Amino acid sequence: MIPAGKRAAVIRALDDEGVDYVVTDETSGREYTAVATFPLPTAAVEPVLERLREAGIDESTYTVIVAAETVISRRFEALEDEYEEEAEHGSDRISREELQAKADDLASGLRTYVLMTVISAVIATAGLLLDSPATVVGSMVIAPLIGPAMSAAIGTVVDDEEMFRRGVRMQVLGVAVAIAAATLFAFALRWFALVPPGIDPLELAEVSERLAPNVLVLVVAIGAGVAGIVSLMTGVSATLVGVMIAVALIPPAAAVGIGIAFRIPRLVLGAGVIVAVNVLSINLSALVVLWYEGYRPRNWFREDDARAAFLKRAAVLAAAIAVLSVFLGGVTYDSYVASTTEADIRAAAGDELAALDPGLELLELEVERSGTVPPLTTERVIVTVGAPPGGGVEGVADALDRRIEATIGTDVRVEVRLVTIDRA
Repeated sequence: MIPAGKRAAVIRALDDEGVDYVVTDETSGREYTAVATFPLPTAAVEPVLERLREAGIDESTYTVIVAAETVISRRFEALEDEYEEEAEHGSDRISREELQAKADDLASGLRTYVLMTVISAVIATAGLLLDSPATVVGSMVIAPLIGPAMSAAIGTVVDDEEMFRRGVRMQVLGVAVAIAAATLFAFALRWFALVPPGIDPLELAEVSERLAPNVLVLVVAIGAGVAGIVSLMTGVSATLVGVMIAVALIPPAAAVGIGIAFRIPRLVLGAGVIVAVNVLSINLSALVVLWYEGYRPRNWFREDDARAAFLKRAAVLAAAIAVLSVFLGGVTYDSYVASTTEADIRAAAGDELAALDPGLELLELEVERSGTVPPLTTERVIVTVGAPPGGGVEGVADALDRRIEATIGTDVRVEVRLVTIDRA
């Protein structure tokens, strides 16, 4: 909509940019005198809007941006060629206004958001306790978590405090609702005996993998954040990317609920760290990508405020991730120590059995570790030995104990279990 007195300036600006346009008179009121309609390539939207603002089309002017499926025009083709080089170098991003509109579209109503989060968390909890990867994946498809995460980052770079606060509030609410729903559902399953009595969730693969997170969860979360914001910037459908963000949040939130319901503190801690790290990493990666791509507030005098907010929030997110990464690094180091220690013990036990009696076989090795802070301490080693009928294992435990302690350099208890092997 062209305000009164700005018609000539707007037409001059469009002519200077080489844009095809149609201008019609506006008779509904005196505030606007005409309506200008013109097609633009994606990369040209933001520069042309900036040029029009210089001509007098300010924030109070009525402006609508819609997607044009096809434009047949030689001048439009020339305009595409003009901006084609920028598009090839990664500047085919949508305009600031379109990005904000997409973020608003992703932000569903509060009732719908809470309902879909509850349903997603309940399905994820059922999938974890069923040890069913397919069910867990299904829970992610319906999780509405991409909108709040993207809104917080977009609100920061364009200096929209209301959008930022709404994104943060909705993220906190979503995680809290998911954990609460998972906890109540898991409690109900135990109360009504809908799961086998005495079940140990940690024996389920889908649950145990959320017990001890390592630094690779950072890769998942950062990748999800980058993919989410890039999908919005380029106008690509964010549905599948929303599933990726839900992968990082919904299953671990459900695991926290299971840990609370089954009174497993270390599961609550491990899965809780995953949720926190993923939320922070998704926000940080989206924020950095948006700023790197050049999104700024409309008014240049607000850019300093946006830069200060960006630096402050990015620093807070990075510091929080660094603190939590100490735990992730400890778990990763502990996993490395556990695997190398078990390999060394297995090799030492096999060599010792072969030296004692060639008829003895190492059938199975179990290493029990204890402690609360990684790396854990090797406490007991259970060795299952196969022997021919009538074969003795006298002195084997003492020999293995000495060999294993010499190998790992710590005092451990060694238990030997004999299995008689008779081959026909």
